[in-house]
Amino acid sequence: MTENTDDILTRLPARLKEARRAKGLSLEAVANLSGVSRSMVSQIERGESSPTISTLWNLTRALQVDFAGLLDDEQTSDHIEVLRKTEVPSIDNMGQNCRIRILSPPEEAGGHEVYDIAFDADGALNSQPHARGAQEQLTVLDGAVRITSGTATRDLQQGDTARYAADVTHSIAAGGPARVFLIVKNA
Repeated sequence: MTENTDDILTRLPARLKEARRAKGLSLEAVANLSGVSRSMVSQIERGESSPTISTLWNLTRALQVDFAGLLDDEQTSDHIEVLRKTEVPSIDNMGQNCRIRILSPPEEAGGHEVYDIAFDADGALNSQPHARGAQEQLTVLDGAVRITSGTATRDLQQGDTARYAADVTHSIAAGGPARVFLIVKNA
C-alpha cells in the first residue's frame, strides 16, 4: 500500500481529535500530558500545523493511541494483533527465582497491567506500594503461592483467585514451582 503524504496529513488532524475526545480529554489536559502547548495541539487538530515526529509521538503517548494506527487507512475492527511466545516482553531481573511475562500492551502501563509469572522453588516477588487505591487480582495456574498484602496473608492452591490491596507492601511467594496470572489495576 503506497500512500500520498497529503492523504496522511488530511487524516491526522481528525484522528487526533477523535482520540482526544474518545478519552474525554480537553486540549489543556492533552497539553499537560504531552508537553505540547495547548495552542499547538489546537492548530494540529484544525490542520493548521503539521506536527514533527517528536510532537506526534508525545501526543500519541499522552492519548494512549497507536502511532501507526492514527495514520492507518484500514479498519482496525477486522484486525487481530498476535504476539508469539518469543515476542512477549519479559522481566527476568525482578524478584527472586521468578520470570515475569508482560501480557498487557505498553500503553496500559500504569493503568491496567497483565502478567504471567513463573516461580521456581523458593521464588518470590516483593512489591512496594503502587498508586493509592491500586488493586491486584491473582489466579494460581499451577502449584501454590502465599500472598501477603499489608499484614494479611493467604495461601492459595491451583485454581484459587485472590483480590487484594496493592497500595501497601505486598508479595507473592512460592515454596515450589508455581505459575500465576496477575492483573494489576491502578486507581
